[in-house]
Amino acid sequence: MQILNESLIMLHVNGEERKVLARPADTLLHILRDGLGLSGAKPGCENGDCGACTVLMDGWPVKSCLTLAAEAVGHEVTTIEGLHQAPIQQAFIDKSAFQCGYCTSGFIMNCQGLINIHPDADDEVISEWLQANICRCTSYQEITEAVQSVLQNT
Repeated sequence: MQILNESLIMLHVNGEERKVLARPADTLLHILRDGLGLSGAKPGCENGDCGACTVLMDGWPVKSCLTLAAEAVGHEVTTIEGLHQAPIQQAFIDKSAFQCGYCTSGFIMNCQGLINIHPDADDEVISEWLQANICRCTSYQEITEAVQSVLQNT
């Protein structure tokens, strides 16, 4: 008989308290996807390079593949599923800031964090922040334009 070292933890995700079983080594990405059924954060490189797994924790972008689920206890986690009609989402559509779409949710979450934290960001700040995510389809210009359009309207 194998004994599982799991504990029930409470996470505050998308404005709701959620109970989930987690092992000490479970990443937030794993728990969001497999434990809570929130599949918007994507597994990509799973070493923090690509940003497809980006979510917001207390308004700051974090790579959920590098964050232990236990580290999220006591913090507000927002996934793409919890970002309801944010202007950045419409801006991605208006500027065609995606192609295949795999990286899109991570980029949107990173951009939302940028908008929250730097509402007066200039092109240099935008460029620096966008380096945290990778788009293999090369939609960087359109993503930059989407962020700029939201910042101009705030």
